[in-house]
Amino acid sequence: MNENYIYYGTKCNTEELENFIAHTLLTNDRVEARGGRKTPLCIWGQHGIGKTETVENFARQHQYQLAYIAPAQFEEMGDLLGMPKIQEGQLGAISLQASTQFVPPDWVPRQPGPGILLIDDVNRADDRILRGIMQLLQNYELVSWKLPSQWHIILTANPDGGDYSVTPLDYSMLTRMMHITLTFDVKKWAIWAEKNQVDQRGINFVLTYPEVVTGERTTPRTLVQFFENIAPIQDLQKELGLVKMLADACLDSNTVTAFIAFINNDLSSLISPEEILEAADFEKEVYERIKKIVVQPTRRVDILSVITTRLINYLNLRNVRLKEIQIENLKSFLKMDFMPNDIRLIAAQDMMLNDRIKSVWADPELGRIFLEQM
Repeated sequence: MNENYIYYGTKCNTEELENFIAHTLLTNDRVEARGGRKTPLCIWGQHGIGKTETVENFARQHQYQLAYIAPAQFEEMGDLLGMPKIQEGQLGAISLQASTQFVPPDWVPRQPGPGILLIDDVNRADDRILRGIMQLLQNYELVSWKLPSQWHIILTANPDGGDYSVTPLDYSMLTRMMHITLTFDVKKWAIWAEKNQVDQRGINFVLTYPEVVTGERTTPRTLVQFFENIAPIQDLQKELGLVKMLADACLDSNTVTAFIAFINNDLSSLISPEEILEAADFEKEVYERIKKIVVQPTRRVDILSVITTRLINYLNLRNVRLKEIQIENLKSFLKMDFMPNDIRLIAAQDMMLNDRIKSVWADPELGRIFLEQM
């Protein structure tokens, strides 16, 4: 990450951002109800990290209408204000002097909210367009149109001070908004990826090498593009040439190198949560398989952490009661003699909120293991 980048507001993950959006929109509703002035929210962050998608998901999940504009595409003020027309005045039989009126653009919301006007990549717009947007941020209206009631303004922006082609925002504009910065959180991304059925080999890779995600071409967005393209390939080693071409098409060279090594070391086929929970013979099907990968001259605790994270995410995302064999397999997994206790503790913290599986921690042997290693 470029150390010269200029961000505004607290750095947060997607879950924290969604909570922040919910709070600020509720506050703005209260302000509007008493006749006050609402405050727009600007979300900062690097490209491809999920700023726009987070807002779109928030709107969908909370039943907000969504209007979207990318002001970098605006060439004239008419794209923002609308186009003028001549309006002939008439009062009964008396003709009044004609006047010029504006017809608002078709993207302008007409119906009352709740709604969100998403102004995407605002600081990629021309400076002239930015000056025009300032009145909108201040008053939620322009000379030619006004946002309906219960509509909110959320903007996204790339950081200034680095190699992004952006127009710096002056303090007159910055102080019209609240600010927050979205950063990459590998655990939150893994949960999102599980929900959205991203190729499990891709999830394993990102959990194993989270440091590769914030590159110039390697972003959460380009990684998902790549994982979608390798999903139909069952054996990545047999199609290594094609896999590399697809990786080169989407990712930084260092990420490509890491992914090829990931395949060659047979880490792309790590044991899945389903295989752990459904094993008929835990010792042979799970324990020996994981031990073979993890217990090396240099112990691969990172691999064990990936497997554990995916298992916990799998359990927390599926609202089903575990069968007896699944509970016993989960206990056996947590009791593995080469599992570091800090990974067990992290798993315990993540599982305690899940009523369907927290009873696992009442197992006397697990309790004894914790006491011995504390």
